[in-house]
Amino acid sequence: MTDLAQADTAPPGAGRPGGVALAALRRAAPALLLYAGTRALGLVVLTVWGAVAGKNPHQLLSARWDSLWYSRIAEEGYGYTIHLPDGAVHSNLAFFPLLPGLERGMAAVTPLSAPDAGLAVSSVTSLLAAWGIFAVGDLVYGRRVGITLAVLWGVLPVGIVQSMAYSESLFTALAAWSVYAVLTRRWVWAGVLAALAGLTRPVGAAVVAAIWITAAVELLPDGRRRQALRTNRRVLAGLVIAPLGWLGYVVWVAARTDSLTGYFDVQNGWGNGFDGGLAFAAFIGGLLVHPPFVAGIALLLGTAALLWLYVCCVRQRQPLPLLVYGGSVLVLALAAKGYFGSKPRLLIPAFPVLIPLAIGLTRLRPARAALVLGSVGLASAAYGAWWLHGSGPP
Repeated sequence: MTDLAQADTAPPGAGRPGGVALAALRRAAPALLLYAGTRALGLVVLTVWGAVAGKNPHQLLSARWDSLWYSRIAEEGYGYTIHLPDGAVHSNLAFFPLLPGLERGMAAVTPLSAPDAGLAVSSVTSLLAAWGIFAVGDLVYGRRVGITLAVLWGVLPVGIVQSMAYSESLFTALAAWSVYAVLTRRWVWAGVLAALAGLTRPVGAAVVAAIWITAAVELLPDGRRRQALRTNRRVLAGLVIAPLGWLGYVVWVAARTDSLTGYFDVQNGWGNGFDGGLAFAAFIGGLLVHPPFVAGIALLLGTAALLWLYVCCVRQRQPLPLLVYGGSVLVLALAAKGYFGSKPRLLIPAFPVLIPLAIGLTRLRPARAALVLGSVGLASAAYGAWWLHGSGPP
């Protein structure tokens, strides 16, 4: 990790007041512009598709599925529950509070409604996420990899979710900058951002793991490092702050439901939980034994590709925070039971697994790399429009 401190990531002007942020923004500008282009393409294709299908793109982005739950929390608070005929109990306590809190605050001080505030939050935080992803790639592997990594994140098959009133963009922004803070030894900032990520999605635990395990490996192996941990208040502060968001919400739900397992009971009511991947494996197996087999084969190949990419990350010897965070997101997404159609969306924050692809693309001629990314971006935009016009939630 010592070589990261020597990375060329401080352009001229960084020493002047405000120069650090301005220089960092200037350095990230190509990544942000290209990323914004991917999102604009997705929205254009969605609009054209909606015009043909007779559906409102604004409603698809802001007023369906989870977006409705978030906006209801923003407008009415917690306490809404649906009892379904099959015995399932859907409580809005399953949704973490940061996004609806931001929607409520923005709606209070602007003319925006809660759903439109959710879209505004996603628009801003998706750019912040792309910036954070670029910053991580730039720090570890150089500017070209950082730019390519941010664009790859934008052209994910389910990249349209980054433009919806969902929490993925907000969470990824907080997670990426928290990981960057760990890489650059800004432990308090890492902890604060991890705590906010923990108030956004359950997978905030992956950010906490990245901070804790990195600190343990780097500071605990010998006596001198143990002593450093005891005396370094910033490290200790970061370690203490990091889990407060996730843990605080889980404790609050426990108090609200008068049950120590209240949050997990709520998730169980939605059919969610952690079973080590048994339910997901059974789901894929069921698709493989009944024709036409295409969906099962696609899921199996996609899962294998993700695991192969993570192996590539390990073989590249990525910095420990990236390996822990990326691996934790993969485990929490793939080994959880629940609505399996949402798995691709749950994997959106796992940007470190895209690094091997980003490095590979930077080895191509710029024109060829642009052609590949442009083609993938167009396919992603078309797939996103088709996905949102379907009957099931992303």
